[in-house]
Amino acid sequence: MPLLLPTQSALNEVFSSRHPLSAARPKIPSPAPNFSAWSVAEDAKSKASALSEEAQKEIAKASSAAQAKTGQIELYSPKYYAACTFGGLVACGTTHTAVTPMDLVKCRRQVDSKMYKGNFEAWGKIGRAEGIRGIFTGWGPTFFGYSAQGAFKYGGYEFFKKFYSDLAGDEAAHKYKTSIYLVASASAEAIADVALCPFEAVKVRMQTTIPPFASGAFNGISIITGKEGTSGLYKGLYPLWGRQIPYTMMKFASFETIVEMIYGYMPKSKSEYGRGTQTAVSFAGGYAAGILCAIVSHPADVMVSKLNANRQPGEAFGAAMGRIYKDIGFTGLWNGLVLRIFMIGTLTSLQWGIYDSFKIFMGLPTTGGAAPPPK
Repeated sequence: MPLLLPTQSALNEVFSSRHPLSAARPKIPSPAPNFSAWSVAEDAKSKASALSEEAQKEIAKASSAAQAKTGQIELYSPKYYAACTFGGLVACGTTHTAVTPMDLVKCRRQVDSKMYKGNFEAWGKIGRAEGIRGIFTGWGPTFFGYSAQGAFKYGGYEFFKKFYSDLAGDEAAHKYKTSIYLVASASAEAIADVALCPFEAVKVRMQTTIPPFASGAFNGISIITGKEGTSGLYKGLYPLWGRQIPYTMMKFASFETIVEMIYGYMPKSKSEYGRGTQTAVSFAGGYAAGILCAIVSHPADVMVSKLNANRQPGEAFGAAMGRIYKDIGFTGLWNGLVLRIFMIGTLTSLQWGIYDSFKIFMGLPTTGGAAPPPK
């Protein structure tokens, strides 16, 4: 007798494919990995690398053209000192002008410590009252003054370092090289400050009088000489020497020593490293030297600002210093130190980086480290 009910095999054959647990599930394709962000970053990195390589090629081409035009520059020749002088002009003029906003606030806080509570508050107040031009008050005398100072300082240092080394002789010059650095830098700075002083007098007065007493560098020189004669431009020379000569002695001697120490810890000799590494060493050595410079010269920097702003006509130098010190005390000599450390550290590293980059550009050895091998 045939079965009236379907068998188990018949039921499985008809309904098994429709059962939710046993039905074959469609395969969902897994999404392709999304590397769009990674691709963009890699693309940007490769483009930046290509641009960097292209820039290096252009710099090398320009360097070769400049060296071909000037001819080979012999060490310690007139061409060599001229190149160092121009490199110092560019290094100091541009960097000091770039930090004019920091210098403006520093000078005003040195003259009146209660004028602003902080640097950002100062820039905010100056910007709202005078605009961006007010924040850069004094950039003109800064540019002209420190360009002249940088030219005499760096060019003079190279000259006097060679001059005193020759006087001492090779053995003594190597043995007492730090003393050579100190004396050479002091000699160069004493001359450089004579060129800087008139512009420094105008700069400080422009930055510490509200509104500024003059519209620019040469207008300020004209106003001062009209009222006080030429001596009015140089009444801050002694304190300027007191600030700048110790500053420059520390700047050059510590830089030379620090750079020599850095190369001493590196696995290869200085001459085996390329442009990038040598410039990086100059930046690092410059910043470390700048911190020391700022600390050593800061009290004299405060006194320069005070004398240029507050010294009375006909007042003797010693009397003026005594009166100012009585007003501000010992702690007053350190007003604005933190900002100046940041400013001078940045300035010094940039200056050495620019100066040594220019020397490399002209085919000359960078400053510090082992002496170049004789050719």
